[in-house]
Amino acid sequence: MKIKIRDCRNTLLLLMLPLLTGCGNQWGWYVVNPSTEQGRGNLKFLIGGLGNTILLSVCALLISVVLGLLVALPGLSENRWLRWFNRVYVELVRAVPLLVLLLWVYYGLPIAAGISINVFWAGVIALALSDSAFEAEIFRAGIQSIAKGQTEAARTIGLNYRDTMRFVILPQAIRRILPPLGNQLVYMLKISSLVSIIGMQELTRRANELVVTEYRPLEIYTILVIEYLILILIVSQGVRWLERKMGSDERG
Repeated sequence: MKIKIRDCRNTLLLLMLPLLTGCGNQWGWYVVNPSTEQGRGNLKFLIGGLGNTILLSVCALLISVVLGLLVALPGLSENRWLRWFNRVYVELVRAVPLLVLLLWVYYGLPIAAGISINVFWAGVIALALSDSAFEAEIFRAGIQSIAKGQTEAARTIGLNYRDTMRFVILPQAIRRILPPLGNQLVYMLKISSLVSIIGMQELTRRANELVVTEYRPLEIYTILVIEYLILILIVSQGVRWLERKMGSDERG
């Protein structure tokens, strides 16, 4: 672990080297130089989108996990119509590009449903719907990986289907699907940048706006890359810690 942390630190230092070493004639790192008032203001503006990125991603993931579980359970039913519903939902949702779904939710859903929706909830709904199909497959695979003997044993002691899932199957399945769920959180953080296209003030949108005013895309987008890199590294380490805490890490 110490080696991995040291490697991450060295990578960040290499990425920030141009910023630290200053400015040639073709470089404009002054726009993000923390030693100047202008640089501090720009950096503060860029980092200000971090909260929206995290909140958007977490809300979308929580909704997609619940929706994914609700979609996964019919896929495990003996009723072929319920299984049909599961397959149709998963295939249809996965077939729609996220950007297209995002635009439809923001511009089309208010007209179709006669409702008003802001950019934040449009982003949450689109991200959650898109991710729910993948979550459904993760849950289905995790539940199916539990030995059938567990279900049979639960029935012999009088547990119904709901209690069997709640007390026997899902607790074991969640431990197994935690790594892919963690990967989905990382994935969600990255694809949340697409919500910038409808005006959501997250990391990417703020970087785009600053590029328009400062005309320094290389320097500003470099900072954006570093922001996402640090965020993803922190979240990845947190997911690994949670895996070990719950005993889902096969290496022990």
